[in-house]
This record gives sequence, C-alpha cells and structure tokens, in this order.
Amino acid sequence: MIQNLKHLNPQQQDGVLALISAAAEHDGIPPIAEHIVLHLRHGGDKDDRHLIIEEGNEIVGYAHIDLTDAVAGSSAELVVHPKHRGHGLGRLLLEEICGITSPRLWSHGDLPSAKKLAAENGLVRVRTVIQMRRPLTQHLPELRNALGLRTFLPGLDDEAWLTLNNRSFSRHPEQGDWTLENLHQRMMEDWFDPSGFLLATKEVKVIAFCWTKIHGAHTHSHDGQDEHGHDPMGEIYAMGVDPEFQGQGFGKAITIAGLAHLRRKGLMSAMLYVDAENVQAIKLYSELGFSEWGRDVMYRLPQRG
Repeated sequence: MIQNLKHLNPQQQDGVLALISAAAEHDGIPPIAEHIVLHLRHGGDKDDRHLIIEEGNEIVGYAHIDLTDAVAGSSAELVVHPKHRGHGLGRLLLEEICGITSPRLWSHGDLPSAKKLAAENGLVRVRTVIQMRRPLTQHLPELRNALGLRTFLPGLDDEAWLTLNNRSFSRHPEQGDWTLENLHQRMMEDWFDPSGFLLATKEVKVIAFCWTKIHGAHTHSHDGQDEHGHDPMGEIYAMGVDPEFQGQGFGKAITIAGLAHLRRKGLMSAMLYVDAENVQAIKLYSELGFSEWGRDVMYRLPQRG
C-alpha cells in the first residue's frame, strides 16, 4: 500500500535516505537529484509530496513530487530498492504520481529499467542532461587568461556569489533562481570545501567561478556480483561567468583552474553535467578533454490535444 504524505517524520526520512543510498550503490549513480536529498536532510517549506511503499520496517519504494513550479509544471522522481525490483512497484508509484499531477519525470542514468517503465506508460523524452568525464592524469592546457584567482570566503562572499550565479544561469531551470538557503544547505554538507570553490577577479570584481566537489571512494556490487571499488572523483560542480564578461575565455580559464585544483588533491578523474542543448558548453568541455559518459533524461506524458 502506498502512503501519500506531505511531510516525513525523522524515521521515514532516514528510511528514504537509506533506500536512495542502496540504489546509488547498486546502480552506480544517484537515483534522486541532489536538491531533493538536501531537502530531505535539512527540511524546507516546499509544497512537496512523498509517496512511500514499506515492507516490514523498511521503505522499499519512494517517489518525490514537487508541485511548486507554476511555469514549468510539476516534477517527480522515483526509486525502488534493488532487491525489490521486477515486482511492479515502479509502475504503482508512477500510477499514483499521475493520479496526483501530470509531471515531468527524471530518470538519472537513463537506466534500462527506466526506459522500460517509460515505454510501457507512453512517456516521451523532453530534456537530456549529459554527464561528461575526463582523466586528470592527462595534460591540462595552460592558463592563458590573466586571472586574479582566490577562494570563496564563507560569510563574506555569499551574497555577491549568489548574485553572480543567478546572473550567469538566468535561463537555467534549476540553477538560475538560487537563494541563500540553497547555498547554505550545500555549505553544511560534508563535501563542502571552500578551498575548491574558486573565484576569478578582474580589478577586484568577481567575474567567474568554478565550484568543485569531491565524491568519496566507495565499493558496491551489481546484482549480487563481487564487490568492486571506485576511487574518489572530482566534479566541476558549477561553473559560471558574468554575462558582461562571457565570450572572452574566462570560462575555459576558470575551469582549467578547477581541474588543476582537483589534480593537486591527488584525484585521477573528473566529471560534470551539462544540458545536451548547450552546444557551446559541450564544445568547451570537449576541448578540455571531456567526453560523454552517461545521460539523465526527463520524460513527461504526451500533451493531449
């Protein structure tokens, strides 16, 4: 039986986070977007809905519905515990979601099970985000722009960076309307390190940034096979340039600086996410040695005319 909840109690929050962790370990990719996980950990005031399926004392299925975006429409994400897949739980969650709203539905990693669920329910692809990776053992281009580089200063740079971020991503559906709360939630995460949050300045003014992130080493198995390890990996978490200074090579320069920082940390590889329609950014990252590794896909029900 599916429970439809407006809020999760602490025990339910822990159960959902454990489910997300188990799926990420099994699939090699997080099944639920980072901002939702942060919301689960730290709370918030969004008009969310939580659908959970329990077996015994364990949450084995979960769906998150965000009803807050009046322009783009609602969105949803779902996950089923690896040990409980193949029994129709994903279909049940999707049916419950569609009974509440007509959502955009994210599939992280574009996994075969998600493709099958989408095909069986007539969902169509409407957006694709590409994950790109590159080894850090290979040559990095030299910095050619004269950048004044410094690290982010928590508490001093917060508001100025937020303004720059929202200007840089004004047309981006997730990144363009951040609040201080969005920033501070990430600053509370264990992975946050201001030394990897690089700011580029020109005549004192901050004109670009490259925020890096390090994913820790872990081991996991696939379908009960032997466990295998994954080395820690760096991520170009966010990179932006003030619109006034775009097209002058600052994006390339600050990204190189971010990659150099990750390499100095002893990391062997780096990753990033970019919209498939952002041809200019894909060209830049390809020039810097990145290549496609995987895709996240947004589906939705076809519009009925």
